Amino acid sequence: MSSLNLAGLLARATERLRQSGAGSPRLDAEVLLAHVLGRDRVFLYRESHRVPDTAAARRYRELVERRAAGEPVAYLTGHKEFMGLDFIVGPHVLIPRPETELLVERALAVLAAWPGCRRIAVDVGTGSGAVAVSLARLSPGTQVYATDTASGALAVARRNAARHGVRVRFYQGDLLQPLQGVLPTGSAAVVTANLPYVPSAAIHRLPRDVRCYEPLQALDGGPDGLAHYRRLVPQAEELLAPGGYLFMEIAPDLRDAALALVPPPRWRARILNDLSSRPRLVEARKAR
Repeated sequence: MSSLNLAGLLARATERLRQSGAGSPRLDAEVLLAHVLGRDRVFLYRESHRVPDTAAARRYRELVERRAAGEPVAYLTGHKEFMGLDFIVGPHVLIPRPETELLVERALAVLAAWPGCRRIAVDVGTGSGAVAVSLARLSPGTQVYATDTASGALAVARRNAARHGVRVRFYQGDLLQPLQGVLPTGSAAVVTANLPYVPSAAIHRLPRDVRCYEPLQALDGGPDGLAHYRRLVPQAEELLAPGGYLFMEIAPDLRDAALALVPPPRWRARILNDLSSRPRLVEARKAR
């Protein structure tokens, strides 16, 4: 493999990943090779005739085999892009997904229109900090708070906040409980939550790279997938200002059950679809 040029390496790796059942073999092969070389993917084609040194080829082969065994590309590279920003990720945190950008975009729209000078956003179950850091980076002047139960996840989130030069106040604990006594009742403009929402009995049906490598506590949403959200809603209602918004990412088949958690007249709620036109986000506005 070490005598092959970049084009040959990519072709061989793509075929290996295709045989292993990887969902995007060519893209995975490109991302891994670019990572090993410390270059972007354009370089792979511009310099396709280049032959990498033996150490780089060996390292690439090792990563391809790990990917073929099911390990996610983001864990292999240690990075994942989200909202146009590069985030550090690892086995302690769920890998940010493109569909979660809808949650951030809607939260940013609310914050941009929020009256007054003090805007507070709270991200629950922050994981890598992708949502919280994106809000802080893209909504300057917003005070962003984030919570998570896992110390390992918070360590990653703090690194991402520092990496992007933003201040996010992180607290360890269950849902919004760590913020009791920190934020006044009725003070938050936005609460965002991408909590575990896979029903316990459905975990075994997840793709291998998710089921075997990503943290179970970031996936398991209890018997019906809504156990965490069921506890969150009353806490969020207390923390949100009148007219404030709660955003909850969900699985498409939880649409009706999730809406039932935020009933009128206390909430005005709707479901927003992701780019695949699948129900993905509960947008619930607290009554004034």
